[in-house]
Amino acid sequence: MKKKLFRAILPVAFLFTLLSCSSEPVENIAASNAAATTAYTYTPDELELEAAINEYRVSIGLNALESVNYISYKAEEHNEYMIEKNVVNHDYFQERSDNIIEVLGAVKVNENVAYNYMTAESVLHAWLNSAAHKANIKGDFTHFGVSIRTDPDNGNKYYTNIFIKI
Repeated sequence: MKKKLFRAILPVAFLFTLLSCSSEPVENIAASNAAATTAYTYTPDELELEAAINEYRVSIGLNALESVNYISYKAEEHNEYMIEKNVVNHDYFQERSDNIIEVLGAVKVNENVAYNYMTAESVLHAWLNSAAHKANIKGDFTHFGVSIRTDPDNGNKYYTNIFIKI
């Protein structure tokens, strides 16, 4: 008798659980969980670059940006692409941007890239001397991610810095 009752109630309880937990679509929950659990191990240079960007922003009265592993992971993917193709560019930026918008709920995404600077300070200085790059650094953003990768063939460093607003 108890088994029959349990079997009758179980499907109804399961359906109730699916429908009553949240009005947020299931795919958004899955995407948020994937973004939150993306592991990224920062190098000392990447941590230095993030700190330098935030120090600059705070020094001019802007908010410090929160680092997000998922954004750094996407920046790393772009660095690996640039190393593989031996180019410095913003190829596939729209795809990166669309992905970050979908996964993190960003409303705005911008990107800085650089090549062959030796230190975090030197690349930040170069970006600040470029109107477009400086506009990104000073922009109305809330979060960011960075990646610095070295080409194993020639030792040149590739930098990608992605800014987002949530």
